[in-house]
Amino acid sequence: MTPGQRRRCFGLLRSAGDVWACVLEVNAWRRRRRDVSLSGYQELCRELSGPGPGTFAELDSTGARSVLRRFSDAWFAAAKRRGAGDVSARFPRRRRGLVPVRWYHGTFTLDGRRVRIPTAKGSAPLWVRLAREVPYPAEQVRSVTLLCEGGRLFLDVTAEVPVAVYPPGEEPDPGRVAGVDLGIIHPYAVAGPDGDGLLVSGRAVRAEHRMHLADTKGRRRAVARRGPKPGQKGSRRWRQYRRRTRLVEGRHRRRVRQAQHEAARTVVSWAVEQRVGVLHVGDPRGVLDLQAGRRHNLRLRQWQIGRLLQVLTDKAALAGITVRLVDERGTSSTCPACHRRVPKPRGRTLSCPHCAFSGHRDLVAAASIATRIPGGGSTTLAAVVLPEVVTHRRAGRHLPGAGRSRRDPRRPPRVARGSVGPRRPAPPPGGESLAPKARIHNTHRTPGER
Repeated sequence: MTPGQRRRCFGLLRSAGDVWACVLEVNAWRRRRRDVSLSGYQELCRELSGPGPGTFAELDSTGARSVLRRFSDAWFAAAKRRGAGDVSARFPRRRRGLVPVRWYHGTFTLDGRRVRIPTAKGSAPLWVRLAREVPYPAEQVRSVTLLCEGGRLFLDVTAEVPVAVYPPGEEPDPGRVAGVDLGIIHPYAVAGPDGDGLLVSGRAVRAEHRMHLADTKGRRRAVARRGPKPGQKGSRRWRQYRRRTRLVEGRHRRRVRQAQHEAARTVVSWAVEQRVGVLHVGDPRGVLDLQAGRRHNLRLRQWQIGRLLQVLTDKAALAGITVRLVDERGTSSTCPACHRRVPKPRGRTLSCPHCAFSGHRDLVAAASIATRIPGGGSTTLAAVVLPEVVTHRRAGRHLPGAGRSRRDPRRPPRVARGSVGPRRPAPPPGGESLAPKARIHNTHRTPGER
């Protein structure tokens, strides 16, 4: 887009942020007067219609109402969580500089790769050109959302897509159930009903998180001395660094998101081939409430359990497959043969010391999850069908270091990371080591001794 179009698009996002801040200010005034805060969508729209058109620059009433809808949904979602006993849920009371704006069907115009974004009455029309074609017919598009991520503008398109139709005899069978175990090393481990299994490796995604964290720490250490002091206005170099940081963060999020979609698509495609109609997915979100230290808590947040569940549910619904959440407690630490507790293994192989059973830990958990009852207890009497034929797939082939070179450009050279140096010859049998003598620091010295 041109600089003028980019400026106007960011102006719409800033105006949406002004609408969000206006709602916060109005509710703050009402709380000071001991009045009830405005949270419903209808009452927020009535409050917005009071100032009249032109209050929020080029933002039209439809875009402003989409911000009110976003605020109302966030408020009621927090109220529902607090009503269920989640005291960590917070109401939306933080200001935002840029807020996404959504327009619904009939308010925008889609002409090939050109989109007309609605603006306020009296302002010039805003036409933007998309980077690629919309993958849906124009009559199926229901809404478009303008948002900014990592300093880049995006237009999120929502379309009505029909559920897949299969030839007779090839549709998913509701009687065939497969279990899905979520993890970090393997985002999805699936155990089918006929002894078939699927393992989706997520080591490339984990490496992406680690390398991005190391790269972020290195950049912060490099610019720490040039950073502005508290209350000091940043220099041009500092603004460039902040812009570069936003771009790198946005690229990292897009890479991880694409890898998650690839992993979920692999699972759904495998389920369609196996004619699986129901997926029992173990819900491990209870581990997020456990405090396991600073580093492990970061790994749990980078796991993004909720997004993995949502992506898998959306793609499974599109393929006509039902997803049911079950209790996964004890599936990775219980022997499926003798049903006894097994110590946590160091690797991926689960070995039972009582009955000498051995198998892949994630596949054993997936097979046990397949026998669980949704909404029921954690124990079942059904026989566990362990996978005998396992299909291995890898998520995130687009990530750096996941190709043939197996080398991430962010990883420092081997010389910079240090090496073992030249290998010394082995000590003679019965003799002493050829390594240099270690210096012993004696703290008890006589006078005059160095």
